[in-house]
Amino acid sequence: MANMLFDEEWTEWLPIYTWLIEHEEGLILVDTGETSRVHERGYHPVWHPFYRRAVRFSVHPDEEIGPQLRALGVSARDVRQVVLTHLHTDHAGGLIHLTRSNVWVSQAELARANGWGGRVQGYLPHRWPKWFEPDFIRFDSGPFGPFSQSMSLTRRGDVIVVPTPGHTPSHVSVIVRGSPSFFLAGDTSYNQELLLEGKVDGVSPNEEVSRQTLSRIRALATQQPVVYLPCHDPGSQERLAYSEAILPLAEMQNS
Repeated sequence: MANMLFDEEWTEWLPIYTWLIEHEEGLILVDTGETSRVHERGYHPVWHPFYRRAVRFSVHPDEEIGPQLRALGVSARDVRQVVLTHLHTDHAGGLIHLTRSNVWVSQAELARANGWGGRVQGYLPHRWPKWFEPDFIRFDSGPFGPFSQSMSLTRRGDVIVVPTPGHTPSHVSVIVRGSPSFFLAGDTSYNQELLLEGKVDGVSPNEEVSRQTLSRIRALATQQPVVYLPCHDPGSQERLAYSEAILPLAEMQNS
């Protein structure tokens, strides 16, 4: 955490990806991206060291989720379900566009993010839309691969939510099952390389929990082809376009 706050080096600009799943039962959106309001004076708390020293945003109005959906020929009203991997502002900032969607979030994540306690931890609950009353994720669909719990978003069970604690204690990810499967990872790691190396980010409150989650994702990739898509990885777009699956660790070591 200290390194994150006091290191003077910055990355290049990184994407904030959201994922739209076209399904016969209706459109499913994973995360909502950020709002261009981040550039308004006072939108971020000036007293918070994270927003003062560790993060910068560049989001234009046409890059918000509403205009981005319209550019695809999709109305935000047509989105049936929204899954929030967690409630950090760059994943929940676009909620204002999804007024008619069924929004899923972890109950424990919502409790952690609410009120002044949430603000101290970097959440912006006072920026959520007034109508925001999400449904709580219920892990009642049994295990999936290395994950002991899951929740199906579809009757066919081909789009599921799995617990991936680490970046936040109640972080979740979405898996679109197929050959390959697509692992919509939120912030389980900032890129695929960090996943493969088992490196934990500077935000995760419990390093061991994060490592266990990364290990489960890698284990899943040894059981079936998995395309890994974190929200801030510049390589996610290309891996999605070419259905480029994670190469199992054993094969990496032998190549």
